[in-house]
Amino acid sequence: MFDRCRACLSTIAAFALLAAAAGPGSAHAESVLRIAMTAGDIPDWAGQPDQGFEGYRFVGFNLYDGLVNWDLSSSDKEVDIKPGLATKWYPDPSDPKKWIFELRRGVKYHDGCDWNADSAVWNIKRLTDDKSPAFSPLNFARARARTNNFDQVGKIDDFTISISTKTAESLFPYNMVFVLMMSNCALENAGNDYKVYATAPAGTGPYKFDKVVLHERLELVRNAAYWDQSRIPKQDRVVLLPMPEASTRVAALLSGQVDMVEAPPPDALPQLKSAGTTIVTNAYPHTWPYLLNFHRGPFQDLRVRQAANYAIDRKEVVEMLGGVAVPSYGTYVPSQRYYGHPVEPQTDPAKATALLKEAGCYPCNLTVAISPSGSGQMQPLPMNELVKEQLESVGFKVKFETVDWNTLLDIYIRGAVKYPQYDAINFSSGASDPLNFLKVYMKIYAAPLGPNWGGYENPEVDALAQQVLSSFDDEERVKLITRIHEITVKDSARVFIVSDLNPRALSPKLSGFVQAQSWFQDITPIIVHP
Repeated sequence: MFDRCRACLSTIAAFALLAAAAGPGSAHAESVLRIAMTAGDIPDWAGQPDQGFEGYRFVGFNLYDGLVNWDLSSSDKEVDIKPGLATKWYPDPSDPKKWIFELRRGVKYHDGCDWNADSAVWNIKRLTDDKSPAFSPLNFARARARTNNFDQVGKIDDFTISISTKTAESLFPYNMVFVLMMSNCALENAGNDYKVYATAPAGTGPYKFDKVVLHERLELVRNAAYWDQSRIPKQDRVVLLPMPEASTRVAALLSGQVDMVEAPPPDALPQLKSAGTTIVTNAYPHTWPYLLNFHRGPFQDLRVRQAANYAIDRKEVVEMLGGVAVPSYGTYVPSQRYYGHPVEPQTDPAKATALLKEAGCYPCNLTVAISPSGSGQMQPLPMNELVKEQLESVGFKVKFETVDWNTLLDIYIRGAVKYPQYDAINFSSGASDPLNFLKVYMKIYAAPLGPNWGGYENPEVDALAQQVLSSFDDEERVKLITRIHEITVKDSARVFIVSDLNPRALSPKLSGFVQAQSWFQDITPIIVHP
């Protein structure tokens, strides 16, 4: 098995050489941005990334575009979608289950292949149609939560396509951010072999693939011909390094071997600040909850779910994290327009114990799958130990099974039916868009058909969600989604713990970074000073 610690150290050594080679003595020194990710390995760069949303943030959205992209240009407003490889989209006036996408003209893939309707249709079929020569079961599985309502895709003309859905879905465009467009020419030239394609992948994004050292680093270079001129990268090269160990990331930043660190540990923040680094945080829709198994086990009982929420001392968790999180009382955070006025679960150990005894689950045995690091997990091991202590103090008996991040992703994607041994999983969860929020709680999207991991079911929620998806009135949708959020909090649909403030540590050499209110971030504006 790959020794990640050793890999991190070898990576640091490699970049000491890189830094020296591109130092002040170089006549035309490259501008290099080196980022230490929390990911346990390099996210897959051949189409649909793995490693959770961190894979999309650093690889997916840098090499590729969707028909729709995120607008990550501001730190002071809630993030929403904007035109990507489509300039316009709308439902067919005669058929609400049919969406028309008008495509951007004059765009080429990194390999020179033309972007057009034929390529768009090919991309959608490679993720949805097992008869397509480009179909990959792996990429199908990674995209399934976003493509499972697709019915048909068709070409209208060279720069217009239609996508029909099985059921009406007024929020459908949010899916298209995650359906990434790769060069059909490149895969066809690779004989439809994704391993061959991975040696020379081609998207339309702001960065091009340059080289990779497996399990060590992925290097991307600036796409000077990027179609969105406002997002042509301000650096020549980006180096992405998987460093799951927080102490290794900190050491790499302090020694000057990397320029930007994800999720610095709280106890290192004073040292980092004293060294001149900038610590950036922002509120955003990303929570750190326990997702619950509703198919079997103690969490089928509302009283047990309520007891778990009453047991959590969220302020104590925030304090342990050095203030780089806030208490979480729902899937959304208060700054989002869908938060509403949920009855926020407060810490009440005595009430938690009474509920467990009333439910006949005292002591109440739980098995929870957790990971030691990974996309958005913050500091999962000490956090989980503290949560375990809080739960056990009221009458739970908690057993952890620790697995690596990609294994936890597989458990999440396949669902609680496939993994009945777990009463819950600790899985960071972003309410990045309203469609995903609905799918998390709708019966028809129970995993593996969607992101409803534990098979949560509430007829009132399902009925309201169907109203949302049938409504093309934004004001009405906001009211309905807000009501669903209030209901799921009251129903203790998760064990809500904390919301991440997304801390990052940036070298004094960097400027221009704008931390959006999103799990996703745009690294193209970052300037690396000599």
